[in-house]
Amino acid sequence: MSVAEEIRQLFVQTNTCVIIPTYNNHKTLRRVIDNSLLYTDRIIIVNDGSTDSTREILGDYPQLEIIHLEKNQGKGNGIRTGFKKAKEQGYQNAITIDSDGQHFPEDFIAFLREIREAGEPVLLIGSRNMDSENVPKKSSFGNKFSNFWFKVETGIKLNDTQSGFRSYPLNFIPKRFFTKKFEFEIEVIVRTAWKGIQVKNIPIKILYDPSERVSHFRPFKDFTRISILNTVLVLITFLYIHPRNFLRSFKKKSFKNFIKENILQADASNLNIALSIGLGLLIGLSPLWGFHTFLAIFLPHVLKLNKALSFAASNISIPPMIPFIIIGSLYTGSVFTGDNAALHLPDKLTVEYAKNHLTTYLIGSSVLAIFVSTITASLIYLILLVSKRK
Repeated sequence: MSVAEEIRQLFVQTNTCVIIPTYNNHKTLRRVIDNSLLYTDRIIIVNDGSTDSTREILGDYPQLEIIHLEKNQGKGNGIRTGFKKAKEQGYQNAITIDSDGQHFPEDFIAFLREIREAGEPVLLIGSRNMDSENVPKKSSFGNKFSNFWFKVETGIKLNDTQSGFRSYPLNFIPKRFFTKKFEFEIEVIVRTAWKGIQVKNIPIKILYDPSERVSHFRPFKDFTRISILNTVLVLITFLYIHPRNFLRSFKKKSFKNFIKENILQADASNLNIALSIGLGLLIGLSPLWGFHTFLAIFLPHVLKLNKALSFAASNISIPPMIPFIIIGSLYTGSVFTGDNAALHLPDKLTVEYAKNHLTTYLIGSSVLAIFVSTITASLIYLILLVSKRK
């Protein structure tokens, strides 16, 4: 059996179609369609309000499902339109491929084999070699930026979260979306992962031809939209997703196991425990008032430390301790700034006093936080080490 024939059969076996969203890619569109037709005719093309010769090119493919949108509304809207049509036609999976010619339709086989072998819904993202010679530096940076925030929002580490060559389990992605442009491809993978659906990379080939490739990414506008979306997703992650998953874990385990595994993390190493407490003290003694709670939850998650221990240690800044922390910070800061006047605390704290000695306080509290957290973490590590040996 030839590779092309195997791919055709896999499209049928996995009930999969291809969606090609396009906007003003007349140089490469015909090649992408013709190469895709070598493997399947289950193709849905969404012309997102193109103003070039796209409509004329698509007129040569009457056998395909073609949707013309009169006004350009963004790549995300084009993909969403394709999803809707694919579900109407009864497909269970959809592979999206960009029309700018950077992807190779022969890689369909990698997606289809993975879908067949997974045995459960899976969202696949083609992983490109971003170190290739012709890959623009801004694309490489943008991908690393996106990978970082995806991990923060889902806990999943991927090498490529921006590739448009993907496969979606249509019945298991969210039914409603909030974005329509480039940021949609971030929203859909994050929210699908939140539903408990596996999201993973598979390797694909890539072609960046500067003479052919047309990018419609607007650096300032689209990067701003993506940043706003990530801000919203991070807030939802910590205010809703983590608490939701926390409660689900509680329901699935006995109370004893829940406390050991999720709160105390009984299998944590001595170093992990010491660093968790040290991080909590560093946060609690830092001058970042108003952000202590957020940082005590966010940073341990990113650094894979014990959240409960860090959060508990950060509460060194409870109200009864605040006067001692401020005085200690001023004394420490005066050593570096020579501001001995800061040590003469007024009977009543005024804005003028705070303004005059702010630098002393900021330096002192930062140094004090680093010193106390480092010493405490070191002592705890040594104590745990000795206890374990005994």
